[in-house]
Amino acid sequence: MGIIKKLATQTAIYGLSSIFGRFLNYLLVPLYTYYFSAAEYGVVSEFYAYAGFFSVVLLFGFETGYFRFRDKENGGQDYAYSTALIFVVLVNLSFFLGICLINDKLSAALHYANHPEYVLCFSLILVLDAISAIPFARLRAENKAFRFAGIKVLEIAVTILLSLFFIIYCPKLYAQHSSSWIETVYDPSIGIGYIFIANLLASIIKFLLLSPQLKGWAWGFDRPLFARMVRYSAPMVVIGFAGIINEMLDRALLKYLLPYDFQTNMKMLGIYSACYKLSILMTLFIQAFRYAAEPFFFAYADKTDARSVYAKVLKFFVIFCVFIFLLVTLFIDFFKYFLGDEFRAGLEVVPILLLANLCLGIYVNLSIWYKLTDRTLMGASVSLAGALLTIGLNIAWIPVWGYVGSAWATLVCYAAMAIVSYGLGQCYYPVAYPIKRILAYISLGVLLYVAKVQLPVNLDVPSWWLSLELLSLYLLIVLFFERTAPSVISNS
Repeated sequence: MGIIKKLATQTAIYGLSSIFGRFLNYLLVPLYTYYFSAAEYGVVSEFYAYAGFFSVVLLFGFETGYFRFRDKENGGQDYAYSTALIFVVLVNLSFFLGICLINDKLSAALHYANHPEYVLCFSLILVLDAISAIPFARLRAENKAFRFAGIKVLEIAVTILLSLFFIIYCPKLYAQHSSSWIETVYDPSIGIGYIFIANLLASIIKFLLLSPQLKGWAWGFDRPLFARMVRYSAPMVVIGFAGIINEMLDRALLKYLLPYDFQTNMKMLGIYSACYKLSILMTLFIQAFRYAAEPFFFAYADKTDARSVYAKVLKFFVIFCVFIFLLVTLFIDFFKYFLGDEFRAGLEVVPILLLANLCLGIYVNLSIWYKLTDRTLMGASVSLAGALLTIGLNIAWIPVWGYVGSAWATLVCYAAMAIVSYGLGQCYYPVAYPIKRILAYISLGVLLYVAKVQLPVNLDVPSWWLSLELLSLYLLIVLFFERTAPSVISNS
């Protein structure tokens, strides 16, 4: 269990930047949903959806490629790092130049002709974040989790402070005309654009803090190594792009497929996106786990007990994810106040999206089979199939069920990908995952949630007390079975 504790410790440290740090950022959701309308928030959601697609292309899978080819013995001359960094920098500078050349036409095509600064601002954020991803990968590979977490948390803190400054403080001063400098830094017509500006300034500060790692480009560009990295990383682009389709496409399609007028469609998009944020605890845990697990899986692959450890990792991962599912769904009456009143109409999608993200987390665990066996092309085919399923289900279900159809499409897609990945993994890299126990824990979580919904409302106990009892029951059942479980991994 020692290695599991080590991985848990690394996940916890990275969680300072993802779970804890971005949970602070999550506190901006009330700010956005109380100060902006659902239609305005829909604009922000749409841009972040587009950004997800471009972030995959601009990094070209070289983050994972670096982990695969980095020089562990000669860290002072890590040509995999310098090669990846130089390539990503060149790609992103070319991208930004292209956006500058077509910005007016692109903004008009997106129906934001009056705000071309939105596109420029977001493209620059994408460039800075993509370039920063390679130095961040090096920090992860060198187990410098505290520096990684510190920079991430600072970036989020800056975003929060600037958002509060532009959205609350500046409008108040501007309305009172109590300061002469306010007109030089604040323009009410920019509106939601200040969300983008706050993110851009935070990305710039993050980039500057990573500048010491950027010196690694001086080690040079290794062409033969670059060719090997491209062959390995190219399928990762397909995987990443397909992943973004599964994660973000619904928010891009709602604007066009909902059967209402444009303004109503944007309102529905804003409601769905805000409710999606209530699944953020699950998403951020998965992200923190991925930061810690990816280098761990590669580093531990040569150990004799590697497959046994991977099985245990998945089991405990699911246990914690089901806990998050219950925490949010059982106490939804508290979490809903993070959203403005207009946005609470979409709360029915929250349990569906939480289960969808749980399936995504399982898929992340199961994906080690193609990464460790260098079958990234097969892994890409699984992700691509999932993306095609997402596209088809969204096109079929959004006009009928609205954003609820998008939520169900996400769940079906991630569940299908996990099942297919498990089957392929057992063929090419067999791991004795405790499937029956994992499914039992997930079923238990769903049953406890259904019990909370179906129990009579006139029970002589407060709702929060009943939720606490159900959550405690889950923990007691898990503790009982895990304490009595044999140490050997089995399929029971």
